[in-house]
Amino acid sequence: MLQLTVEQTQNLKDFTETHYAQGSFFWNYLLKNREIKINGVRVGKDVLLQKGDVVTYYLSKKQEEKSAFYTVYEDDNLLIVDKESGVNSEAVFAALSRVGEYYFIHRLDRNTAGLMAFARNAKAELALKEAFKERTVTKIYHALCFGTFEKKNAVLTAYLKKDEAKSLVRVYDEERKGTEKIVTEYRVIEEFDGFSKVEVTLHTGKTHQIRAHLAHVGCPIVGDMKYGLSEKNKKIKAARQCLVAKSLSFKQADGLAYLTEKTFISRFEANIVKGS
Repeated sequence: MLQLTVEQTQNLKDFTETHYAQGSFFWNYLLKNREIKINGVRVGKDVLLQKGDVVTYYLSKKQEEKSAFYTVYEDDNLLIVDKESGVNSEAVFAALSRVGEYYFIHRLDRNTAGLMAFARNAKAELALKEAFKERTVTKIYHALCFGTFEKKNAVLTAYLKKDEAKSLVRVYDEERKGTEKIVTEYRVIEEFDGFSKVEVTLHTGKTHQIRAHLAHVGCPIVGDMKYGLSEKNKKIKAARQCLVAKSLSFKQADGLAYLTEKTFISRFEANIVKGS
């Protein structure tokens, strides 16, 4: 059992996805079996929550123990975790905050697996945010894409514009009003059966940059239903984008010098996650 208090008006489903990963994993089960109570009353559908509402989840011990993330490294200043695909970054932070004091540094898309860093004190938070801002932390991603890249490695430049109304971004070859420059580097690791596995380094960090940029050059990420090939994804039952935040390397972190030259590696691979 887990009991949580609502801090702002929002739907039960949205609240669950950002506060309780295990509840999100077993969302359909919880509703079907009416294993959620709001202010002591069982519910069997998504409802609107108000600030101050108390939500109680009833899962089996086995369901509660389903991992949403794994600890890769931890000291007095830093925690690095390996997030499962299908888990909101906010839900990871919420779980950590229930057991200690942590500071949110950066996020991953819900369906992107891999490494996330959290600070464990205010001084480390400033140091880590500065390191990520100045790109003295190198983030390497692995992606499985449809198609074959024209070049085996390249640095791609384009221009990205957010479409807030549709919750997506658009990529253009030329600068347009409202666009931001993006730079994405890739290296082909492997090619097989019409797929390419690539290593990606971001030189800019914009919303959905990797997914949108690779789709723009004709090699969308497998399982990406927003920027990818919907029919092909459905045919192979790819349920989530095959994208992993594979490594974090600290080139320099002022105030955290002991991290210099340290590299952390995700356990996850950019493989197809099958859906039903």
